[in-house]
Amino acid sequence: MSGRRARAAVILAAGKGERMKSPWPKVLHAVGGRTMLDHVIDTAEALGCARIVVVTGAHAPEVSAHVEKRLGPGAVAVQDPPLGTGHAVLAAKDALAGFDGDVVVTYADVPLLTPDSIEPLFGLLAAGAAVAVQGFEAADPAAYGRLVMAGDGLEKIVEAKDATPEELAITACNSGVMAADAALLFSLLARVDSNNAKGEYYLTSVVGLARGEGLAVRVSFADEAELAGVNSQAELAAVEDHFQQRRRAELMAAGVTMTAPDTVHLSWDTKIGAGTTLEPYVVFGPGVTVETGAQIRAFSHFEGAVVKRGAIIGPYARLRPGAVIGENAHIGNFVEVKKVKVGAGAKANHLAYLGDGEVGAGANIGAGTIFCNYDGFDKFDTFVGENAFIGSNSALVAPVTIGAGAYTGSGSVITADVSPDALALGRGQQVEKAGWAAAFRARKRRQKGQS
Repeated sequence: MSGRRARAAVILAAGKGERMKSPWPKVLHAVGGRTMLDHVIDTAEALGCARIVVVTGAHAPEVSAHVEKRLGPGAVAVQDPPLGTGHAVLAAKDALAGFDGDVVVTYADVPLLTPDSIEPLFGLLAAGAAVAVQGFEAADPAAYGRLVMAGDGLEKIVEAKDATPEELAITACNSGVMAADAALLFSLLARVDSNNAKGEYYLTSVVGLARGEGLAVRVSFADEAELAGVNSQAELAAVEDHFQQRRRAELMAAGVTMTAPDTVHLSWDTKIGAGTTLEPYVVFGPGVTVETGAQIRAFSHFEGAVVKRGAIIGPYARLRPGAVIGENAHIGNFVEVKKVKVGAGAKANHLAYLGDGEVGAGANIGAGTIFCNYDGFDKFDTFVGENAFIGSNSALVAPVTIGAGAYTGSGSVITADVSPDALALGRGQQVEKAGWAAAFRARKRRQKGQS
């Protein structure tokens, strides 16, 4: 936008997350198949932040490594030791050296806050506020910091442990998200002291310092659910539930039919076209696209897969990374597809494993068919031509090509290429021994003393 001030984000990710009881850093736990930290970075990027700095702790080098892989080493600032939120933001000062513009402070364990909810903070700054604070109306204020309002804006933020009984009765609460001019923010933080119940340097002290200089402090309110933070596994599950509800509602509003919405599990990047039907208990891992008009039947699982228009998947199907299911193709019950392109109108309706390769348009894959793609060291491809017919219980030993229109006899082990329109049989000759079963039963009865 022409004339808009430059933007930066400081994302606080230095907390130890001890209540998670997990060996893995809290902010790298996933919501909707994506780490909470990445959700927050996504939001900062969507806001147009030219500079993003993530403040990490020395106790969690995995977090720093994650940030460096995505944003580069200059995006990491380490807070050591941890002395509060104000101290954490100050740790980002050197990383933002030379930046001239507005900075928003967000939290890596608050993954649901959207760009649309943060944007008004920048609007308040543009309208003359020196500091803009994100607030919310709490159903249960509990231990949240309270927003003490004055006639001309926000007077101060009081932490619950430092609040008077009158202040504790306030339901307008502080989310911790804040925006200000970068130079002003760091100037105010340099004056923050630790004279409080926790002995920490609070970011919230910036409000009182700004007011003391006669500067305007304004508040923008967002939905409480968006501002939910994660400090325990139970809170992570609650945030996941809210994420799922939000994504389901978005998809249904866009024309996706869900017969039992609460049983459908989506990922952050799941794309489903209008006119698609999702039956109960379907799970979408990351990287899945389903085009319009597809039917996804119950108890199916997807990750890294593409389903084209009109395809029918399931029930009880599994599509793994690299699966591309063509228009009007059928992948039925207990069929697993991995890194295989299935052509338009092709069918694999029962109990099959298709791994590495391609199935041509109109081909039929019989029940019990296996693409034998792995020799213990390497993977190999199987190619099934258009309109080929693979008999039930066939084992196609890759690398192998079944020509267009060819047949394989049921129960065959196919180890060599099959010519187009040919029939391939790869099974032993059937031998029949007349009367053998009757003689066997008689012998067994004699051995057991039965008449």
